[in-house]
Amino acid sequence: MTGSPRFWTSVLLVMRFILGGVFLYAGVTKIIDPAGFAQSIHNYQILPVVLVHPAAIILPWVEVVAGTALVMRWWTGGASLLLSALMFVFFIALAITVARGLDISCGCFSSTGEGKVSWLNLVRDFFFFSVGAVLFLYHDREGRRS
Repeated sequence: MTGSPRFWTSVLLVMRFILGGVFLYAGVTKIIDPAGFAQSIHNYQILPVVLVHPAAIILPWVEVVAGTALVMRWWTGGASLLLSALMFVFFIALAITVARGLDISCGCFSSTGEGKVSWLNLVRDFFFFSVGAVLFLYHDREGRRS
């Protein structure tokens, strides 16, 4: 990265807070309603039925722990890699759903009321994937003084 180290430190800080905060919020809303989140996962018709409930229980906690790690700057490299991987998987699931023409709720931030899966969800997920990738690639530069 070229430019002022202070500038890039600030950019990385904002990126950590954005991505970490998004995953904290998303995870907590799913923890509150595991049955609704399980239904959202089931509606995608991608996972075998036997994996839907374990995913609905485990995934939100992974999101909360990784989101917290980013916000608190704990294990930033691992947390950003994990969240980027999750965003890649979510992006693929959304792309398959859009391509199949399924008219379902995203389930990204709650089990109800957030709207149907669309191309806008794909753009949003690609943005968050990109933020996570940048954090993974450059997290060691945050706070470094030149």
